[in-house]
Order: sequence, then C-alpha cells, then structure tokens
Amino acid sequence: MEIQIKKYHQLSLDELYQILKLRVDAFVVEQACAYPELDDADQNATHLFIEKNQKVIGYLRLFQLKNGSTKISRVVTAKSERGKGISRKLVDAALAQVQKERQTESVVLQSQEYLTDFYASFGFEKTSEVYLEDGIPHVDMELIFKTK
Repeated sequence: MEIQIKKYHQLSLDELYQILKLRVDAFVVEQACAYPELDDADQNATHLFIEKNQKVIGYLRLFQLKNGSTKISRVVTAKSERGKGISRKLVDAALAQVQKERQTESVVLQSQEYLTDFYASFGFEKTSEVYLEDGIPHVDMELIFKTK
C-alpha cells in the first residue's frame, strides 16, 4: 500500500470525493457528531492517503499554522481497515514529510483522548488538559523535533 502525497490542486475529483466521504463517514456519521467537516483548511493542506482497490482507506492532512507550527489533522482509517497499522504508516510519512520540507520544528495535533498513547508513541507530548470539542474529549499534543 503506497502512500500518496498531494497538494489540494493535485487531487483528482475522485480522490477528493473519496477523502471527504471517508472523513464524513468516520467523523460525522460514525461518531454522531454534527460539525463543519469542510473547514477551509483543505485548500492549503498537503494530503496523505492510502488507497486499496482504488478506494481511499486511510488519510490525514498537514498544514502550516500562523505561528509556524505544522498541524496534523483528520487522521482517519476506514472502519473495515482498522487495526492494520494504516494510521501509523500515515503519521510516520507525515512526520517524514515535515522533516523533509524543513518548514517547522514542531508539529501539533488535537488528539481524541483515547488516542493519546498512540500519538505519544511518535514522541508527541500533551500540552493541554482534556477538553470537549464537539462533545468528544480531546487533548492538544505537540512534537518538537530535536536539532542535532
């Protein structure tokens, strides 16, 4: 399973549709959470995704924040593909991409509380207390790249 890395304007219409469908299926329908999934960040993001049988089964996006940090968001794996290491591959690739581009020394994300150990395994550390976002417990986390 090869990871695709594309800017917004490089995505085909089919890829964009599949990405948005996967995100809505997981974050809106599965989690029964009505919130604005389309948040105007996609146009300036780098999109990483994995396809299987020409269908997007895993996804995340990266984008720069005004403070200079890079943000990882919308990490999702299709329900039928969970437990196979897809999100781990995507986060590894995202961190490698950030280091390759050398645009930042820190990466931030908003983790659902139950996933903090997953992100900690990459070196992310909690930077906030637990808070509710759209009714779901979240924690802010950050990874600072060590300079040699």
